[in-house]
Amino acid sequence: MIRSFGWTGRIAAGLVAVVLFQGCGGSSPEPETDIADTGYEAPVETPVDDTPPPRDETPVWVDPNQTHAALLVPINFEFNKYRIREADKAKLEGIAGLMKANSNFRLLVEGHCDERGTNEYNMGLGEQRALSTKRYLVALGVPESRFTTISYGEERPLDSGSNEAAWARNRRAQFRIEAPRS
Repeated sequence: MIRSFGWTGRIAAGLVAVVLFQGCGGSSPEPETDIADTGYEAPVETPVDDTPPPRDETPVWVDPNQTHAALLVPINFEFNKYRIREADKAKLEGIAGLMKANSNFRLLVEGHCDERGTNEYNMGLGEQRALSTKRYLVALGVPESRFTTISYGEERPLDSGSNEAAWARNRRAQFRIEAPRS
């Protein structure tokens, strides 16, 4: 016998059918769209590199005679003398300060003369000029062990002229820093 469901049965069956159809259907996938087709370019994230750029560790040697040229100016002497002039004492104080600030520097003090006099006499006078200059720098507090002296006599003139102005420029003590290349 077939039994018919009443009005409430039909409603209940309809609700069950609706619930079943909803659960089974799922969501339909959206159609895939190629970004290239839309004209849109997605932003590209670039990683940030926080590391500093590599430093060049190659040691560069700088000639201290060029970097300190303003302090390494020659001092001059009177004719036939090796006494330090008052006008040159400030220059020597600057050189002493440079030597104290750079304990690895050694200083070559060169004594020079003008062309008048014999070679032997000028070599001796040039040596006295270099030594008196060194003694003055030692008195200013630079250790004596940091100096070397040499005399060139008349052999290395600054000015090749044969007049009082040229001779005055050639009567000098000149300086060269001997720094280790480290």
